[in-house]
Amino acid sequence: MTGLAPDPELLPQADEATVLQSFLDYYRSVFLRKVDGLSEEQVRVTIPPSDLSVLGLVRHMAEVERGWFRRRTAGDLTAGFLYDYADDPDRDFHPAPEDTLADARAALETEMEFARTATAAAAPSDLMKGVPPQQRIPGWQPNVRWVMVHMIEEYARHCGHLDLLRQVTDGATGD
Repeated sequence: MTGLAPDPELLPQADEATVLQSFLDYYRSVFLRKVDGLSEEQVRVTIPPSDLSVLGLVRHMAEVERGWFRRRTAGDLTAGFLYDYADDPDRDFHPAPEDTLADARAALETEMEFARTATAAAAPSDLMKGVPPQQRIPGWQPNVRWVMVHMIEEYARHCGHLDLLRQVTDGATGD
């Protein structure tokens, strides 16, 4: 796990920025551990009627990290999407046969590392630098705190999805 401690320490007496970062890193590490040890065939398993798969979730979280931290928090409006959404608005969740877990995981780890760098110098109360016009909600400009809490929620939810997929795929349970 590049850039991640195996079990990030949650620091109950730390300042706000450190607490937010430690919880986010904790859920990132749980997410990545739940992906470890699966074959390319296993990462494509779904539980009907849902079309969620491990591979789709990894791709989704790479896209979500990129959107919230690279484009919005750091203000890099030139950073495009990782996946081509022209013919499928859920393309991150719908990998093609040639898409691999290794590629998706590399993209996710790259975006996680960028996010750490982008938020290291930011105060939780700092407003996002870039909100692309097509995604702007009039009068709504969240701060870094909101983004961090949202990402903790996003990872926690998808760790639950991974729990179910792993249990069906290979019987693995737990963090």
